[in-house]
Amino acid sequence: MAGEMDQDAPQANGKATGGLKPATAALIADAVATAERPHFIRNLALRFAETAIFLVAVIGAIALGLGITAYFAEHRYVVAYLAAYAGFRFSDLLVREDTEDRSPHEELRVRMAVQLPLLLTFAAAPFERTYVYGGSAPAYVSAFGLLVELLGMWLALGARIQLGFFTSSRTADRPMLVRRGFYRYIRHPIFAGTFLVAFGWPLIYGAPITAVLTLIIGTILGQRRMKSEEAAMRTRFGEEYDAYRRETDAFIPAIW
Repeated sequence: MAGEMDQDAPQANGKATGGLKPATAALIADAVATAERPHFIRNLALRFAETAIFLVAVIGAIALGLGITAYFAEHRYVVAYLAAYAGFRFSDLLVREDTEDRSPHEELRVRMAVQLPLLLTFAAAPFERTYVYGGSAPAYVSAFGLLVELLGMWLALGARIQLGFFTSSRTADRPMLVRRGFYRYIRHPIFAGTFLVAFGWPLIYGAPITAVLTLIIGTILGQRRMKSEEAAMRTRFGEEYDAYRRETDAFIPAIW
C-alpha cells in the first residue's frame, strides 16, 4: 500500500503525478554538473595563476638577494625594456575589450597558449647571451631592440584604442567593420604590434638564435590567429570582409 501511494501521490485536483522518472533525474544531474563545470575550471585556473605568481615572486626575491640590482645597473636597456613592457601590459588591460565570442574557458586556453612561448622567449634570450656569447650585446643592437618594442607598443595599443573608438556607437543589430586607422593598411595590427614587442626582447640581448625562433613561432601563431579571426569575420560580415581582405595585407603592408 505504501509503495502504491509513493508511485501515485495525488495532487490537489485529484490526479496522480507519478514518480520522478530516472531519465528526468539523469537530465537534471547532467544540467547541474554542466553548470558547475565552468565555475570549477575558473577556480582551478585562479589557483594555477596564484601559484605561478607566487613562484615568480619567490624567484624574484632570490634574484634580488643574489644581487640582480647590480646586473640591472649594468644593463640599462634591459631595465628600460622591462619598464616599458610593464606599462604596455597594464595599458593593454585598460583598453582591451571583453571577448564576446569566446567562453571563459576558451579565452583562458587561448591566452595561456600565447603566454607560454612568450615566457620561453624571456628565458631563452638572456640564457643565450650569457652561456653562448658572454658579455653584453653591443649598445646599438640593444637600442634597436628597445626601438622595436616601443614601435610595437604604439601599434598594438593604438589599434586597440582605434578599434574601441570606431565601434563605440555600434549595436548588436548593426555590427561595424573597422577599416580606418591602422586597419586601413593591415587586418591584424594588434597581433603585429604585440609580436614586435616580443621580438624586441632577443634584440635587447643580441641573441640571434632566440630572435629566429621568436620569428618562426610568431609566424606560426600569426597564421593560426589569422585563420581563426578571419573565419569569424567572414561569417559576420560576408562579402564586405572579403572585399576588405582583397584591399589589405594581414600583418605587414605590401609583404604579408
